Amino acid sequence: MEKRKTSEKTSISRRTFLLSGAASLIGASPVLSWPGLNGLKDKGTTDIRGHIFKNDAPEKPWKWSTKAQIFHQLKNKKVMCGVCPNRCVLSPGDRSVCRSKVNIDGTLYSLAYGNPCSVNVDPIEKKPLYHFLPKTQAFSIAATGCNLRCLNCQNWEISQVRPHDVRHHELFPDAVVAACIKYHCKSIAYTYSEATTYYEYMIDTARRAREKAIYNLWISNGYINTEPLEELCQYIDGANVNLKSFDDAIYRKLNGGQLQPVLNTFKTLHKKKVHFEMTHLVVPEYVDHPEMFKSMCKWILDHLGPNYPLHVTRFFPKYKLTRLPPTPISTLTQFREIAMSLGIRYVYVGNVVNHEGNHTYCHHCHKKIVERMGYHIGAYHIKNEQCSYCGTTIPGVWQRI
Repeated sequence: MEKRKTSEKTSISRRTFLLSGAASLIGASPVLSWPGLNGLKDKGTTDIRGHIFKNDAPEKPWKWSTKAQIFHQLKNKKVMCGVCPNRCVLSPGDRSVCRSKVNIDGTLYSLAYGNPCSVNVDPIEKKPLYHFLPKTQAFSIAATGCNLRCLNCQNWEISQVRPHDVRHHELFPDAVVAACIKYHCKSIAYTYSEATTYYEYMIDTARRAREKAIYNLWISNGYINTEPLEELCQYIDGANVNLKSFDDAIYRKLNGGQLQPVLNTFKTLHKKKVHFEMTHLVVPEYVDHPEMFKSMCKWILDHLGPNYPLHVTRFFPKYKLTRLPPTPISTLTQFREIAMSLGIRYVYVGNVVNHEGNHTYCHHCHKKIVERMGYHIGAYHIKNEQCSYCGTTIPGVWQRI
């Protein structure tokens, strides 16, 4: 049989391309996701450096329609991604910090669109969201990648790898919405890794979900620029954002990022009236200092108010911090007491079973109104968004409006 000439173009699907590693032939790791940020032409195939990639997306391929300016073309075929504060400037063949975008011949492409590596149905309490439709299920998806480099990453197997390093599902936005409906979920959660890295996929899915009266939940490190976040706020209904510390030097050392952009994220969510909850993982030797925690709580009260739930969560040794012990439960209890004494009304203790900080107490009459046993909801005393005992309005989203 005659051998194929090296100059002859081969026809492979996007899925085969991503999983086979063939993209190394174009001078980068597997990099093409259909379609890219700039929108590929609506044709049956796309020719990139000697390979023909079939359009195996749905009949109407996704085209970039956001108003946010997140893709900048520079000189010499360089591009800049404007989604997050890293603002990666990429020469042809370069990959972004989050490993989810690449510059191919002067165009920025996303690797994550329609390529979730994790798909599950979760209790909404797992996100964690304690003030958003308790007892409901969230259809949860994630693609690989993260724009931070946390030494204590809890999901490093998918957040700190490239798209072709793990197995994927083929699930485009319409299919995500259809699956959410099939499994009787009230919401879609963009979670597990860092949803900001698959921003294009997330916002397109969220638009379609909103059309079907499905809620959208953004579970994030909050490391995103204001303009794309404001666009996203039009489609998300709830969020849990991880506030990793209240010291910029620690943010750089522990997480590979900066504090201020995350604080800006909280301000934007507050301004746009998006329900959100905050998670603060208490990592020993890094963020277990009471005075720093007090400063963080005071900032929350000054800029956001007392009503946003705060989850202080137990650290377990993972990834690059296996040398550290788990957070003492006494530290978490102390931090909860500090936050509540300063005026934050709803403070929870996470990753500790049977702690009194798992439950919701009315901030007025102090009676237990939501009882939690792990992710299971027991007693529930909220009616019409009010405490069943005293009638006080409880902040959150307790029923579909």
